[in-house]
Amino acid sequence: MGKVSSPKKIKSFLRLQHIGIRLGAIGLAVLLWFFVVSENEYTMVVDVPIEARNLPAGHAHKEEVPSSAKVRLRGRGRSLFKTIFLKKFIPDFKLVLDLERISEEYDFILNDYFERYPQKVVIPSNFEVNYVEVIYPSSIHISLDEYMEKVVPVHPNILIQPAPGYTIVGTPLISPNKVKIAGSWNLVENVTKVYSKPDTVLDATNRILLTLGLEAGRGQLIEYTPKDVTFQQSIQSISERIISEIPVKILNGREDLQVFVSPQTVSLTVVGGMNYIANLKPDDISITIDFNLWNVQQQFYDVKVHTPIDVIDWMDLSPQSIELVVTKRVG
Repeated sequence: MGKVSSPKKIKSFLRLQHIGIRLGAIGLAVLLWFFVVSENEYTMVVDVPIEARNLPAGHAHKEEVPSSAKVRLRGRGRSLFKTIFLKKFIPDFKLVLDLERISEEYDFILNDYFERYPQKVVIPSNFEVNYVEVIYPSSIHISLDEYMEKVVPVHPNILIQPAPGYTIVGTPLISPNKVKIAGSWNLVENVTKVYSKPDTVLDATNRILLTLGLEAGRGQLIEYTPKDVTFQQSIQSISERIISEIPVKILNGREDLQVFVSPQTVSLTVVGGMNYIANLKPDDISITIDFNLWNVQQQFYDVKVHTPIDVIDWMDLSPQSIELVVTKRVG
């Protein structure tokens, strides 16, 4: 068997580990301090957002444009340090690709493009850094297509698990239940429905009301209007109720025969959401006998029970079998 480390050894190891973390943090802070106060010039690679603007009228992107590029910048230590921390909050810090003259396909060779159009490298003057070159990607392929719009239904992608003793009642209500999608003709044409972003509700005991975002179609290439829908679902406690005077119906009767049932109504107990079953009427439940099963030597027949979909179960049918009285039709 291996030796068990003593508590003193464990404490000593943890103490050394803690000291190592502190020394590493101090070292990093010292390096940053020298970097910030330094008046020397450095180069650094940073992520710079890409903006593709002036999309030709009646066109849409067929493929996504990279959101950023790795760019080498030159400047003093403090200027580069400021750039790193402030660039996310400054909209005028970007590389601009002008799509105005593109019809369908075009490859931007980035370093050549920005050398020819230096004004497309947008860096605020107070950053005090200079653009050097693009490191990655070396080029960006632009693929355009005809613009298309259409309206499609929304399907919720949500898992609901009621708490014990509760049940889901009715179909969900989605508003709006259809949205407009827009984008490249080749992409939009094949979309027949859209889904909400996945969500889960556990141990539900009350009516659910949520705002759901829509699942992005092919990244950001398909736009939704609106971008969100509201979702409602009824959750009710499970209860029981006796329903009486449910009429018995005869299926597949014959024109030459008169058929009567005895008794003409039955009763049973339904199980379901409390508010839902409280509003059920006898006619909402179907009790039937198929006359094709009739036999002159058989008097009593079992009935078939069909309840609405939101009835969880039924029981205690009374009576369980019905008498068929059959006579010839006169005239």
